[in-house]
Amino acid sequence: MAVSNPNPTVGGPGFGPNPFEALSSAGLPPAPDSAPAVSATPAVAKPAKKDRGRVDILRVKAGRGGKTVTVVKNFVGIGLPEKEQLVKAMRKACGTGGTVKDGQIEIQGDMRAEVARILSEANFRPVFAGG
Repeated sequence: MAVSNPNPTVGGPGFGPNPFEALSSAGLPPAPDSAPAVSATPAVAKPAKKDRGRVDILRVKAGRGGKTVTVVKNFVGIGLPEKEQLVKAMRKACGTGGTVKDGQIEIQGDMRAEVARILSEANFRPVFAGG
């Protein structure tokens, strides 16, 4: 039993008259020898610097045996893994210890300026709060 294809793709009647049939290439410049290479991944413009929100930087001594600690709090929309990456960068830049405790970043010593620089590079808006 022969099966006929209801939608033939080769042969058959055309779509009608071709509107470009009467055009000629006389007077046009010659085509280039080779077309420019097209990369597989298109070049994407860098997105604008996205503000990730305000974070407060505090210098705290209370309840720490007289030791000064820099505390960064009020993060919005980031999880523990990203906070741990920030702490790692801060510890390295400041040369001191630090941790994430109760959703806040704590760095040993008064390192507010260095912490603010790192947070600015991560597109946060650091604000010095407290004393």
